[in-house]
Amino acid sequence: MINPTLYPEVNSLLQELLTGVQTILGSQFTGMYLDGSLASGDFDQDSDIDFIVVTEDELSDDLFLALKAMHDRIAAMDSPFAIQLEGTYISRQGIRRYDPLHALDANIERGNGERLKKVHHDAAWVTHCYVLRDRGITLSGPAPQTLIDPVSPDNLRQAMLEVLDGWVTQMSLEPDQLKFRGYQSYIVLSLCRILYTLRYGTVVSKATAARWAQETLGETWVPLIERTWAGRHNPGLEASPEDVNGTMAFIRFFLERSRQDKFIK
Repeated sequence: MINPTLYPEVNSLLQELLTGVQTILGSQFTGMYLDGSLASGDFDQDSDIDFIVVTEDELSDDLFLALKAMHDRIAAMDSPFAIQLEGTYISRQGIRRYDPLHALDANIERGNGERLKKVHHDAAWVTHCYVLRDRGITLSGPAPQTLIDPVSPDNLRQAMLEVLDGWVTQMSLEPDQLKFRGYQSYIVLSLCRILYTLRYGTVVSKATAARWAQETLGETWVPLIERTWAGRHNPGLEASPEDVNGTMAFIRFFLERSRQDKFIK
């Protein structure tokens, strides 16, 4: 029995996942790892459970369908964590370094009704590679440092600038997506992490980035970030108009300052 976390129910779920993955993949299994808040030490009962499975080659259609059925079964388990799994299946070649031309992988997001699907990872995947290589938790398989090339501070900054030009810019045009507290909180806390990475060329948890942002970005944003952190505990509630407007203002602030290199050393 594996015990990678302080939560017995999470450990049981991860054991179920690992056993299922190894059984389905057989000789295609290379390793399974935890990243995200579990690896950073800031996991709590409102966090997602971030995992990465490395395979020898890209998944065949049969293996993809078998894994999809497994995740459907796990999601129906009687556990509050069963729908909190968020992870990616990626080949040895794909995990070595981020290549936008070869970034279509199997992925599952947290939440009710989520299913395994094929997604194209954007530049933000570089941060997953960094966290996994730097502090990932190995459940089975070789050390992640043997699978992933080093990720430099400039690699991280460049990736965040690409996220800025894509996802963040698009968000500035779509305030309706901020209606519910879960996504509104995700946006604000993600921006805090992006700003931290642009400044320091490293990756920290949402909690650490939120504290830094409150101390660094000025009193204007302190109440918004405080309400956002509290709001992540109730993701299904509607965000207040004040916080939707505040989040849009924070996005505009972020875009303006980062494009002027205000957050980059």
